[in-house]
Amino acid sequence: MAKQKSNNMKKTLFLFAASLAIYSCGNKTAETATGTFYGTEFKVENAVAATELPALAKEGKATDVVVTGKINEACKKKGCWMTIDLGENEEMRVTFKDYGFFVPKDCDGKEATFKGTATFDTTSVADLQHYASDEGLSQEEIDKITEPEIALVFEATGVVIK
Repeated sequence: MAKQKSNNMKKTLFLFAASLAIYSCGNKTAETATGTFYGTEFKVENAVAATELPALAKEGKATDVVVTGKINEACKKKGCWMTIDLGENEEMRVTFKDYGFFVPKDCDGKEATFKGTATFDTTSVADLQHYASDEGLSQEEIDKITEPEIALVFEATGVVIK
C-alpha cells in the first residue's frame, strides 16, 4: 500500500514538472515598464517603424533589427504568428523563431516592438492555406488559395507588446 502511494506521488510530481516545463518553454513572458515580453528580451531602443522595413530589407539591412508597428491580427488558434501594418494596405507576417513562444490571441490593434530578421520570401500554398484556417476562414475561401505569395516576412526572436 505504501509503495503504491509512493508511485502515485512520483507520477503526480512528474506530471506537474512536465506540465510546468512545457508551459514555460511554450510562452516565455516577462512584465516590464516597456510592456510584456514574449521570447527573448532585448533592448527596446533605436526601433525602426514597420513602414520603413521593406526598403531596409531590399537593401539587405534587415538582420537583427528592432521594429515597431501596429498588430493587425494575431493567430486565433495559438498566437503563433501576427501581422503588422506596413501602411498603404500592406502587411507583414511575423513568426516566432523555432516556434519558441506565442503572443496573446487577442492583441489585435496593439503596438508591438520586435527583434529579428526580415526577408522577402515565398510562402507556399500549403502555408497560406494553414494561415487562412488559423484566421477562421471558410473551407471555400481556403480552397481559393492556389498560388504561392512572395512577401516580406519577419522571424522574431522576441516581441514586446504594450
